Amino acid sequence: MKKTTTLEMNRHSIDSYKSTPKIPLVVILDNVRSLHNVGAIFRTSDAFLIEKIYLCGITSTPPHAEIHKTALGAEFSVDWSYEEDTVTLVERLKSDHYTIMALEQVHGSISMENIQLLPHRKYALILGNEVKGVQQSVVDQCDLCIEIPQYGTKHSLNVSVSGGIAIYQCATQLIKKTQA
Repeated sequence: MKKTTTLEMNRHSIDSYKSTPKIPLVVILDNVRSLHNVGAIFRTSDAFLIEKIYLCGITSTPPHAEIHKTALGAEFSVDWSYEEDTVTLVERLKSDHYTIMALEQVHGSISMENIQLLPHRKYALILGNEVKGVQQSVVDQCDLCIEIPQYGTKHSLNVSVSGGIAIYQCATQLIKKTQA
């Protein structure tokens, strides 16, 4: 096997990426404190054509060298905005007919492999603070909570890792269903 070169990958320019249709999924970062995690989530969101990222509460915003370090320019390609209050944002997205999902361990959560997303619906995926997770007041506003099954002694993952898993799972379902 020979590694694929950058030219062979046919990557989008930022302009062509911006005009490419996105999947009906937005990502909400609820008080994510690590700039590296923010940057990694930008990069993952770029890879899977996420519609937009909302940076809420204490979550830092571009431009910032530490975000750029892991985003590698995805902060320029992925649409984003800052919202002070996550609950207010969630209420607004609900009124715009988004299905609101938190990635959080709660009573009654749905295991990641059991979620079934519909291509004609819009979804918002909320990722929470590295220590405290998604605020309870935000969880209270959600339509559902999804959880990544874990089998070891640590029942937590880094927010950018768990976000990557959840974004991939959601995006692959939505991409397959919109292409069918």
